[in-house]
Amino acid sequence: MDILAMGEPLLEFNARPEARGPVGAAESFTVGYGGDTSNFLVAARRSGARTGYLTRIGDDEFGGALVDLWQREGVDTRHVAREAGGRTGIYFISRSQGQSRFTYYRADSPATRLTPGDVPEDAVAEARLLHLTGITQAISTSACDAAFHAMGVARSSGTLISYDPNYRAALWPVERARAVMLRSLESCDIALPNLSEGRMLTGADEPEDVLDALVRRGPSIVVLKMGEDGALLSHRGETFRIAPHVVEAVDPSGAGDTFDGTFAARLLDGEKPPQAARHAAVAAALTTTGAGAVLPIPSRAALDAVLSADREQPPVMES
Repeated sequence: MDILAMGEPLLEFNARPEARGPVGAAESFTVGYGGDTSNFLVAARRSGARTGYLTRIGDDEFGGALVDLWQREGVDTRHVAREAGGRTGIYFISRSQGQSRFTYYRADSPATRLTPGDVPEDAVAEARLLHLTGITQAISTSACDAAFHAMGVARSSGTLISYDPNYRAALWPVERARAVMLRSLESCDIALPNLSEGRMLTGADEPEDVLDALVRRGPSIVVLKMGEDGALLSHRGETFRIAPHVVEAVDPSGAGDTFDGTFAARLLDGEKPPQAARHAAVAAALTTTGAGAVLPIPSRAALDAVLSADREQPPVMES
């Protein structure tokens, strides 16, 4: 297995694009899939990596729908536990004034009962990369403990660790989130925060200063995602500016997860970090051109077709 991720998957109910206003104003929803680590794995798999999931879901129809998704996509489900009587988490997406609004029903989901004992140590040790996020750490104390245990196993086994803070203020107090995330950054090899998270974690404001502060925490690769402004990447003392890929955005759901998954897959495939990040930025942009977190994620062939037609300049190394 190339990549193993641990986290909480969710079933998505996305208001039709013509719907505007609160959830109650929507007459119909498109059923889709979410959860940052699940989105990540689908993106990595569509970019060619062999992926597997460590999670807990219910034995309800929502959990069954997620299993069907992973099996269709080729995500290994050997470490997906089905909890008898468990209720798989769900969320709704509505839109108002150009912004997407999310309403979650995830309290006491099976994933919140992840513990260190659920971590398949052999699978972590055998994987080339372990991916974790702040959301996994935020949903419960036991899930946070499981994440740190998995990181410990990975470090002792030589498995790379990628980490996306993916901060959600509604899930935990900022003081605890900052402490947990900074500790995680010190344990990971690849850090994948966005600019607002980087500012929260470092206290710096300018992107270059944020990047420098994160690099000092220890990751060998740091990618600072900046949305429409592209990204900054640091690797081996060099900084690269990753140009944005301009599209007509419809729904930003899961774009950051797609960036992470594509970047990890391309990196493991032997691409240099700036090239992998450029490909990830294009994949993330393409994901925003359709509704939902998973359906618009491009396949490797679709992404390569766009990249081959792209006339923009490659990443430029900064001094």
